[in-house]
Amino acid sequence: MSVILCTAGYDHTIRFWEALSGICSRTIQHPDSQVNRLCITPDKRFLAAAGHNNVKLYDIKSTNPNPVMTFEGHTNNITGVAFHCEGKWMVTSSEDGTVKVWDTRTGSLQRNYMHRAPVNDVVIHPNQGELISGDQAGMVRVWDLGESVCTHQLIPAEDTSVLSVSVASDGSLLCAGNKVGNVYIWRMVITDDTTRIIPVCTFQAHRDYLTRVLLSPDVKHLATCAADHTAKVWNLDTDYAPAKVAIKEWNERQAQKDPSENGDSNGDSAEGNNQNNELMRIFGDSSTDRDLLRITDTSTPREDTSQQTFMAGPDGPPMDPASNTLFLETTLVNHQRWVWDCAFSADSAYLVTVSSDHYARLWELSTGNIIRQYSGHHRGAVCVALNDYSEPR
Repeated sequence: MSVILCTAGYDHTIRFWEALSGICSRTIQHPDSQVNRLCITPDKRFLAAAGHNNVKLYDIKSTNPNPVMTFEGHTNNITGVAFHCEGKWMVTSSEDGTVKVWDTRTGSLQRNYMHRAPVNDVVIHPNQGELISGDQAGMVRVWDLGESVCTHQLIPAEDTSVLSVSVASDGSLLCAGNKVGNVYIWRMVITDDTTRIIPVCTFQAHRDYLTRVLLSPDVKHLATCAADHTAKVWNLDTDYAPAKVAIKEWNERQAQKDPSENGDSNGDSAEGNNQNNELMRIFGDSSTDRDLLRITDTSTPREDTSQQTFMAGPDGPPMDPASNTLFLETTLVNHQRWVWDCAFSADSAYLVTVSSDHYARLWELSTGNIIRQYSGHHRGAVCVALNDYSEPR
């Protein structure tokens, strides 16, 4: 089983699929509740299924339909689950307002972090020493596992629920998406054993409820899923040829305009106009836009913290000057209802999506075509896990 692909949702079943043939090879019943999230251990031995208030760990290679371990302790829906790179511990987030770290060998609770609001997602930084979580109050928190404290509090938009977070495989970027379809990207820079988090860009990915943001393994793409029945793939590669052409053409058009059309009564150079355009691509020109990416570096309670506003730097991914978004590579449009979750292949060339329309689909991103459709769920499919890496990661 070099490729592990599984889906689950509201029909109380977990289904394993032969990725290439589309055949369902195994079904596990999950009678306790719907399944909210799935995660495969890096060594492909176990699958974690997060339900209403517990996480069940299943042996992937066994035919035993019963979990080998159950993690009890949350008091509301579990919304996120992720594994340490060697599978020694697992982190979960929950609508009970906590992020918990569990020892996967004993099942014991190791850490318990309070958010003061229902938590919608959690991921592990590649350094294995930090967690990033997002909550319904609009807060993104970074937790230091060694010191067991919150080191950063990010507030993309006040009181706008952060539904999904993703961190780059190389630790360079942090991404968050909120319920109104906005996406926020920060650069993570480690200096002198401390992490600086610098705003890069923000844009509206969907004009509807956003359910997932996910950075690709090669950190050249960003996938977003939403209630508008679509998943979109955005470009992050500074060498993306269509972006270079579009920006060059835009700048040439701007340079050819009458200075008065650009609001440039002083006759500034085209270079100055282009610099202004670069800022426009990141924030727009209103003070409210410039406040969208506020950062608070602190472990003290939110109420006691004075917020600081940071202006973004010019070293972010290429932005489309016509739409003030990342460059859109493809829109995946065949689902009939909400698209809840997605997973990239190891080579970042394919994406699996799941939807309330009961289907999972495998897409080839270079063409936007459906390669396989996985049919078998009787109610909405809301989570997917894929591991097709040739070596443990």
